[in-house]
Amino acid sequence: MVDLQPDQLRALEAIAATGTFDAAARELGVTPSAVSQRMRALESAVGQVLVRRGRPAELTPPGQVLVRHARHLALQQADVLAELGLPGPAGSRATTIADSGAATLPEITLVVSGDALTTWALPALVDASAWARLEVLREDEEHSIGLLRDGTAVAAVSSVAEAVPGCRSTLLGGMRYRPMASPAFVARWFPDGPTSAALAVAPVLAFDRKDDLQERYLRLRAGPGRTALDPPRHFVPASNEFRRAIELGMGWGMLPDLQSAAAERAGRVVGFDDARAVDVPQHWQQWRLHSTSLDRLAAAVARAARAALT
Repeated sequence: MVDLQPDQLRALEAIAATGTFDAAARELGVTPSAVSQRMRALESAVGQVLVRRGRPAELTPPGQVLVRHARHLALQQADVLAELGLPGPAGSRATTIADSGAATLPEITLVVSGDALTTWALPALVDASAWARLEVLREDEEHSIGLLRDGTAVAAVSSVAEAVPGCRSTLLGGMRYRPMASPAFVARWFPDGPTSAALAVAPVLAFDRKDDLQERYLRLRAGPGRTALDPPRHFVPASNEFRRAIELGMGWGMLPDLQSAAAERAGRVVGFDDARAVDVPQHWQQWRLHSTSLDRLAAAVARAARAALT
């Protein structure tokens, strides 16, 4: 029977978190040699290569499985120690609650899109920061599930409904996106409305190269069986700056109603094709494990979603 040692699992998790053996050693407060010895012992115990040495070090698929297991154990242990008012073990990544000086603060890594952070999710995270140490990773809704699958995150706000293996998925609500631009941009590029000819040449903004919302709208406008529209593109990878770039006339883009309302009331942006709005569902996906802190975070996110989403 294989006996997985906690110090070996902590070494693997630290390598995954920091990217190198040296950085993992600094985080754990041990020597790089000790980290290497723990990894050799763990790989020998399971009979598989877990880490491809390099800069950065990369986990193999078996390594990803064990990292998920290590983070499951770490989160559950932090919950138990917090309930008992006890500090975490030496060499762990846990921190302590400042006002108590003793109780372990559970560490939760989650993935949230930039738009969700900007519009509705942040109050829930502020609430959770009182009783958990949060690492928030920004990733596009559809791509966030990859970070769940490889064990980087324990929860995510995602547009994908199908639960990642080992996770459960709950619908939170939806965000409505409309194609928007500045009034001057609409007057210049869409004098006859958003025709296919105009959309083929009018500059469009995207958050980054993973952002598919504008392409979804363009496919709706082109219609089935027609040549895809391919206008000039600009990329602005920050939610507030993305909205501001639209206001300044850099291009048109899809904005969530939760973010565009104030600018629309002020006349800085206008919707030019409201009939073809794109609805993006928001799902909460989290690992299936018994964790008081993770369930508490899920409840906080659900409350924030009920208050803001459709």
